[in-house]
Amino acid sequence: MGERLAVVSGGGTGIGAAIARTFAVDGYDVVIVGRRTDVLDATAARVDAECGRTGAVRAVGADLTDPDQLDRVLDALDGRPVDVVVNNAGGYLAGDTGTLAGTAACWRANLDANVLTAVLLTEALRPSLRRPGGRVILVSSIAAQRGGGGPYSAAKAALHGWAYDLAAELGPEQITVNVVSPGYVTDTEFFGDRMTPEGHARRVAATLVGRAGEPAEIAEAVRYLASPAAGYVTGQILGVNGGSVLGR
Repeated sequence: MGERLAVVSGGGTGIGAAIARTFAVDGYDVVIVGRRTDVLDATAARVDAECGRTGAVRAVGADLTDPDQLDRVLDALDGRPVDVVVNNAGGYLAGDTGTLAGTAACWRANLDANVLTAVLLTEALRPSLRRPGGRVILVSSIAAQRGGGGPYSAAKAALHGWAYDLAAELGPEQITVNVVSPGYVTDTEFFGDRMTPEGHARRVAATLVGRAGEPAEIAEAVRYLASPAAGYVTGQILGVNGGSVLGR
């Protein structure tokens, strides 16, 4: 059993799985949370094998938009303090916006998936956060800073404002709160079958480094913010986007 514990939502694929692997390699015990238990179980087994530590990753199936299901995550802690919470769950949820009812449903779905999941998981784990030294990390998106995603952009931008409030609340307890804002990253489920060669080329061309990002690069940013080296960093938005959006 590792001495440190990390909880990663949306930990079954893409960026979340890369984050879980990074923590496991660093010696953390990791709880990955998501709705698809088969995907979570497969990721947990793969990461255990890659880091050579059986039981390093524990999978918990839960819909984080449902308050009644948060107890599943708490039960997985076995009463241990939580060193890091990474709110990675979310995504772009399309919908029929041709009517007001459809628009309302689409916006609620995006806010639930991207904001409510983070709020409920963090609030559920808040009493368990290590004091001092706990870390809360939110995974946002370049869409929050430049738009282009409608309700998804708005939902991710909402995380920024909430992070500022949360950082102020938890700072006196020596718990930091930060946001990682990725740009275009390949090898995720975000675009599904919507990505075209033209879309890929356009997004790569928008960077200053001439390439797409990789999930492991986002995980490295999370690793830094979770480390003792980032103890004086809180209330910040860390863009990892190849220069697609410049810092400001």
